[in-house]
Amino acid sequence: MSAKPTLIILAAGMASRYGGNKQTESFGPNGETILEYSVYDAIKTGFGKVIFIIREEFAEDFAAKVEPKLSDKIEIDYAYQSLESFSNDIEFSKERTKPFGTAHALLCCKGKVSEPFAVINADDFYGLDAFNRAYTFLTQEIRDDLFACLGYELKNTVSEFGAVTRGEIQTNAVDEIVSINERKEIVLKEGRILSMEKDQQQILAADTQVSMNFFCFTPAFIDWMEDKYYAFLSSNKGELKAEFLIPEVADQLIKSGEARIKVIATDAKWFGVTIKEDAAIVKEELLKLSNAQTYTVDLWNISASIIL
Repeated sequence: MSAKPTLIILAAGMASRYGGNKQTESFGPNGETILEYSVYDAIKTGFGKVIFIIREEFAEDFAAKVEPKLSDKIEIDYAYQSLESFSNDIEFSKERTKPFGTAHALLCCKGKVSEPFAVINADDFYGLDAFNRAYTFLTQEIRDDLFACLGYELKNTVSEFGAVTRGEIQTNAVDEIVSINERKEIVLKEGRILSMEKDQQQILAADTQVSMNFFCFTPAFIDWMEDKYYAFLSSNKGELKAEFLIPEVADQLIKSGEARIKVIATDAKWFGVTIKEDAAIVKEELLKLSNAQTYTVDLWNISASIIL
């Protein structure tokens, strides 16, 4: 495929557990946000455009934070997610204030992307190896019926400070996903990784392969899930916490037989911020990467000569 792939970054989350706007918070040694490292790696590997999915009320502040650093290095666009986005005239509970999750956010990009794309979280660090592998797949293998998910080992994705949500991946003999089980209460306790969902404790293997919301799709996936969202909304319009999540929608797609999703294993080290206590670890890890000269201390000062 000749078109450069696009990177879509999910940055509209409310961050209720974190207690602040972590999407634009400084974590790098020169004040960089986590998402800047993802954009840096994407540019280095050959992505041609980035779309930020944000809340429209924060658009001005967000643009002021990222555009001075990025606008001359990669094409930038925005999509806005709100509770009312793609509501299709369905009335939902007036008590609900939070949009309906990551797949709902991706749906807000409908019409803005016409080439293969990767989608990631704004508050997760994925590593250069993951972007290299994603770019190769997006430019050499992807089809409207073959997508991909970057796979990480569970032991490298848990937090010492609280519960996290991870998509547990089951694969077949050719590394294609059979199912994605979205586990929403995974904790690290006394050296063991436990799933505490629905008050049932289950020990999970440290090398369990999980999704960190790094997927590779074509626009056909967005088109496919639109009707699924309307069905979801009809069933959950009265719910205050129900979410329409990418791993769960991907699992529906696999089970429908309309497309396959292969797992691309990466040895990149993941880290991210779910709760406030994670921030110190992220800052420490980014400083280590700078000290090791994996990234420059001032990420964008000389990046043009390195990555463009």
